[in-house]
Amino acid sequence: MDGLLLTPGQYASLWIGVQITVQLLLWSFALGVVLSLVFGLMRLSENRFARGFALCYVELFRGISSIVLLFWFAFALPILLDIGQPSRVVMAVLALGANMGGYGAEIVRGAILSVPKGQHEATTALNLSGFHRVRHVILPQALPVILPPFGNLTIEILKGTALVSLVGLRDLAFSAEILRTARTQMEVPIGVPELFINVLVIYFVLAQIISFTFRLFERLVNARYRQRTGRRAVDVSGGAAAPATAPGDATGGT
Repeated sequence: MDGLLLTPGQYASLWIGVQITVQLLLWSFALGVVLSLVFGLMRLSENRFARGFALCYVELFRGISSIVLLFWFAFALPILLDIGQPSRVVMAVLALGANMGGYGAEIVRGAILSVPKGQHEATTALNLSGFHRVRHVILPQALPVILPPFGNLTIEILKGTALVSLVGLRDLAFSAEILRTARTQMEVPIGVPELFINVLVIYFVLAQIISFTFRLFERLVNARYRQRTGRRAVDVSGGAAAPATAPGDATGGT
């Protein structure tokens, strides 16, 4: 077991990369959520232009390889716009966030479509504005459907952060590569298998933290939903959505 452990200095080097990786993940997730909501709602807009624009965005950023998208934002876009080299952290966040937004928009669209039609009709009958319809009625009921696939998507973005090492950002993967290339010059030499076993474990732990966080939110959302409506919105174990709310619910049918 001791043979698999690194020295404190080597773990300190990896920790620098972990901080960059987590920073990229958090900012990319925040941008991805915003883009997912905006373009997911635009995909359901009554405006043909808005629907077409959202569809182009979704198909473009879902269809482009993440590594090509990263190089495009980091190198090609500044040249095309004739601007100085921007922060590569910002460019990496834009690339990862845009990629997440392309997939997330379809998740949001599907979740909203899963809300019973009567709920949409009820918001119209109550003469709610579009914003209040989405904010107070539609999204709260779509949220239990959104969370599980968004958890998986966030883990995919975590794994995608390893690509930023190719544009010179010192994330976890880049830090591991630094240790690998300098291993023969260290006071305590490190084997390549031992090094990448530690990196694998770190990525696994980060993924489990994300998974646990989303499962916790799923339970909280379902518990709150049951408290409001007296039924289960989504089975956390993977079951389908329950039937519609009973008549007389404040957010239910007419």
